[in-house]
Amino acid sequence: MPDLFTVNQLAEELGVTPRAIRFYEVKGLVAPRRAGTTRVFDRRDRARLLLVLRGKRLGFSLAEIREFLDLYDADRSQNSQLTMLLARTRQRIAELEQQRRDLEQTLGELRGVEREALAALAGRAATEPGVADAPHAAE
Repeated sequence: MPDLFTVNQLAEELGVTPRAIRFYEVKGLVAPRRAGTTRVFDRRDRARLLLVLRGKRLGFSLAEIREFLDLYDADRSQNSQLTMLLARTRQRIAELEQQRRDLEQTLGELRGVEREALAALAGRAATEPGVADAPHAAE
């Protein structure tokens, strides 16, 4: 693995656009150096980008990710970082569990509406000549 990367090399390796990497640079999450007129990223920048992308995938805000990265820079023992990570992870799990409960409730209500609509259509088909069979419920 090389020690230095261009924005295009990192983008290709990480599966993001160069624009996304530049956005994270503008937000201060990575700080490439200059090699002449070319911005180059080192292994530390690459590792930070991996953490940024993972944090985004897990639903953390850029502000939370920055705080996490800043704590790592300030506390090399990682105690503060791990404590904050644990708290934020537990908070995110709680949020996702609530979203799951909300989705299950909504799905249950929608299935009830679907059953009622199918029953109403079936009732009409039985009492009204010329009404087609009720559509089948989606599986």
